[in-house]
Amino acid sequence: MLARTDLAAVGENIIQPGLIDANCSAAGTTTVGHISQFASLEANNNHPLADAAIAQVVPLTVDSAGTILELGGTTSGGMPTDGPPHQGSGITGAQAVASPHNGLVAKSGRTTGLTCSGIFSVSTSTSIQYQKGCGTGTTFTATYSNQVAVTAVTGRSFSAEGDSGSLIVTQDTADPVALLYAGSDIDTVGNPVSDVLTALADPTTGVKPVFVGTASTHPVAACSLPGPQAAMAARLAAQKVAPSSGAIAGALRVRDLHAPELMAHPEVQAIGVGMSFDHPGEPAILLFVTRDQPRTGIPAEVDGIRTRIIEGEFFAQRGVLSAEQSAALEQAAPAPQSVYPISEAEFARAKAVHAARVDEWMSKAGVQGVGIGSSVDSPGEAALVIFLIRGVAHEPIPPVIDGLRTRIRESSRFRAGFGDQGRQRGCALPPARAKSSAANSKKP
Repeated sequence: MLARTDLAAVGENIIQPGLIDANCSAAGTTTVGHISQFASLEANNNHPLADAAIAQVVPLTVDSAGTILELGGTTSGGMPTDGPPHQGSGITGAQAVASPHNGLVAKSGRTTGLTCSGIFSVSTSTSIQYQKGCGTGTTFTATYSNQVAVTAVTGRSFSAEGDSGSLIVTQDTADPVALLYAGSDIDTVGNPVSDVLTALADPTTGVKPVFVGTASTHPVAACSLPGPQAAMAARLAAQKVAPSSGAIAGALRVRDLHAPELMAHPEVQAIGVGMSFDHPGEPAILLFVTRDQPRTGIPAEVDGIRTRIIEGEFFAQRGVLSAEQSAALEQAAPAPQSVYPISEAEFARAKAVHAARVDEWMSKAGVQGVGIGSSVDSPGEAALVIFLIRGVAHEPIPPVIDGLRTRIRESSRFRAGFGDQGRQRGCALPPARAKSSAANSKKP
């Protein structure tokens, strides 16, 4: 963090390695820049626009082309080349989750190196915990809106402590999307680049900075290599948490009660019961439907039980299934993914619900974020994503709010700098070289 959580002063030295790597001492480090501007975290009643700072570099100490380790568009000897992002002002989170990007992103960071994953939610309001000083000062909380959350699974994080300041870009075009600054044990949070550039506009002229980079887009070639591809597949696999036997029995009773009306939908070949992926640990009524056949108003929930759509050409079993038959059909279907593309129309529908409900839900106990993401229970549909703090009591989350499916994400507390995490290698391509890079681990 260049501005040291609002403790820095304009003109202060920016050193390499940073304080956290130098035992909180500047002795023996190299000055690579001087802080010139930063956004105050405690302004506007702790509702800052962005967590960002900018520095004037010392000549010849930082790559002026904006090169980022392993972010290049080619490979050499089976390893990704270094490269800048696409120059300019970047794209919005909504653009990043839509076609052709489909929510797939990458970053190169100081701790975990090059990692590839998918955007879990956008337009996300979040509560972030900060600590002043070099890991020893007082704590406070800042609230942000319009944030970008990137998914991960335990043991294969997209980022970790020390990666703050990394630039998150689209995998297919290297367009800047967000600036990484916080996270939990499973998720990463970034400020949208539009807010970052606005927060760092020249205070006299109002001119906004832009990202240095290539004139044309290029893919992040590292994400197509076997190691990062395998790690990304693990991150994007939907989390499986089986419901209790009692919950399954309750879902069976609801399914049987409503079986005739559910089977009346022409696209439904069979109905069963299983787990919900939008609310891990809860049951769902499974509807096995014909792929590409028009939907006829299948409900998102029935008597409080979520429904889950599984598409296929022809299912071996038809009608009302036993638990065993349902499990067999589910196993034969493609494995669900953590993120799916959503259309502009779906995003607009979700945004209206989010705008109407975000303040209400952010004020509830145990809730640390509310955003817009994709439903796993019904691929192609948007969902209102509600981020919960693990271990903190909260009221029941309804399966549907204002006609929009909800999706539950439970994790440790969102913290800037990931203060509760050990530094971990979450990537098959850890940082291999120590040269300075303009955007690799510092904020623009």
